[in-house]
Amino acid sequence: MAGKIFYRERSKAKEGSRSPRYRIIAVSGIDLKVYADHLRKKEIEQIAKETKSDLILLKRDPKSESEKK
Repeated sequence: MAGKIFYRERSKAKEGSRSPRYRIIAVSGIDLKVYADHLRKKEIEQIAKETKSDLILLKRDPKSESEKK
C-alpha cells in the first residue's frame, strides 16, 4: 500500500515569486521526516516518487482567504 503526503499552498505565497510555495501538512503510511518549512512543488513530487507515495493537495477555504484581506 502506498503512503500519502498531504500538502497545501502557503497562505502568504505570491504568484510569480521565486520562494517555495508549498508546505507538507501530514504524512500517512510511510516513515518520513521533513526538515524544511517550505518546499517547491518539484521537491514534493520527487519525495513522493522516491517513497512511492500519493500526493494529496489540500484545498484552502475561499471564505478564510477573504477574511484576511
